[in-house]
Amino acid sequence: MTDGGPIMDRQRPAAGHGAPAGALDLVLLAATLLFANGQTTARTIEATVRLAGALGLHADLLPRWGELSLVVDGDDGTRTTTVAAHPLGVDMGKVAATLGVIDQMCEGRVDLDAGRAALHSIQHRPPIALVRFALLAAAGAAALGVIFGVAHLLSLVLIALSAGAGALLRRWLAGISANPFAQPFCAALLAGAIGAAVVHLQLGTMQRLVAVCPCMVLVPGPHLLNGAIDLARTRIALGAARFLYAGLIIIMICIGLLVGLALGGVGLPVSGPSVPVPLLYDVIAAGVAVAAYGTFFAMPWRMLPIPILIGMLAHGARWATISLAGSSVETGALVACLFVGIVITPIADRLRLPFAAFAFASVVSLIPGVFLFRMGGGLVALAALGEKAPPELLLATFSDGSTAILIMLAMAVGLILPKMLIEHFCPDMVGQRRS
Repeated sequence: MTDGGPIMDRQRPAAGHGAPAGALDLVLLAATLLFANGQTTARTIEATVRLAGALGLHADLLPRWGELSLVVDGDDGTRTTTVAAHPLGVDMGKVAATLGVIDQMCEGRVDLDAGRAALHSIQHRPPIALVRFALLAAAGAAALGVIFGVAHLLSLVLIALSAGAGALLRRWLAGISANPFAQPFCAALLAGAIGAAVVHLQLGTMQRLVAVCPCMVLVPGPHLLNGAIDLARTRIALGAARFLYAGLIIIMICIGLLVGLALGGVGLPVSGPSVPVPLLYDVIAAGVAVAAYGTFFAMPWRMLPIPILIGMLAHGARWATISLAGSSVETGALVACLFVGIVITPIADRLRLPFAAFAFASVVSLIPGVFLFRMGGGLVALAALGEKAPPELLLATFSDGSTAILIMLAMAVGLILPKMLIEHFCPDMVGQRRS
């Protein structure tokens, strides 16, 4: 279960000295809500230990993929309780609300029964409204189209319609299947089929971006960031599991896109034109994309202007680095993400929001989805041609793949390095709380 549930006892612990009845279950519920909805591992452990201490439990939390173990030191020794928890979701609203309840309980403003009721209410919050989800998915995909050079109105409308239809399909699939890979695969398959039809009908310009842009909004950025943070903190097993999960989703997106295009007899070329975009269009489109991802991650409306502004400034910095300084796209991504990492780290803590989701929403327009999908198309073409494949195809495929990897590395370093340095050297800036 991903949002808490019956506790599976490996050793049924007694409450610690002075802990009220039910304290253990409440602590595990709070930890599961944070872990399953995108909070970083370090902050999940910190908040859990702090809540346990406020309730009279001397405890530590051991997170692993698929489960959380709470180790409690009591008068009769150390015992461990394990609960199933899968970090598959990203919901900033649930994380912020859970941390708010934890703060209130630690400050003595909420008793155990009221805290338990509040956490159960958070656990059963419905997802964001379907109309909002579909409209923002459409707007976000169209904004990414603008950033990648689509200037034809019909093409932007087609991108928006494809992404909106994909969002409706994803929500429908979520109601009938718990498989986390079915949604991105089917949405990408639909986008590929629509893109193939657009190519055959010769609608708009830069027609293959009609297929690619709706797929870029499916990339699981927060899981990649949380995995990178875990690896940087030497939580190797959990970080690798997060990376594997995100990587499988990306593979499903690539397969769905390429199969959808192939059904229409269309391929994805490994090289494409690089179209310069005016600064004003670039920055405004980045703000729209940030708003879309903030919606996907259930960020409260009142908080959306903050990442939108940060994302627009970051994209302006990237544009200046590439267009004015003549640097590479990888350097532009690094500069933008360093700015976001420095600014977002204290703000995310102040607003009680998960860093990975907040940061990724601010830099979503930098994701190298086009390069990843073109690399996938190149690999398919190489497999089909075999020894007849021209050297140019191999070089272009390698170039797309290496560019995508370098951009993702630049984004990870740019976002994570400032966070870790600030938390280590300036803990007061992020208000680190101790139990």
